Amino acid sequence: MKASAIAYRPVGLALGAFSGMIASTAFKQTWKLIEGEGDAPDATDEDRPWRQILIAAAVQGAIFAVVKATVERSGAQATRRLTGTWPG
Repeated sequence: MKASAIAYRPVGLALGAFSGMIASTAFKQTWKLIEGEGDAPDATDEDRPWRQILIAAAVQGAIFAVVKATVERSGAQATRRLTGTWPG
């Protein structure tokens, strides 16, 4: 394993936690726009219909994937600018 990949690992973990916080906030705001409700449904919410639960899961997954990819790619580019190598 390259030294740059080893050095990037703690940075990657921190970026992952940061992206999770951003994605969570973005999903909550997006859900308010979609449904006008404060809380998104959980899979175990008995009083919520299947359609609502599956839409919420799909939207949440898409937001998390886009935010994660954006933050990870930005972190890798910043690492290359600082060190001259791509963390991989």
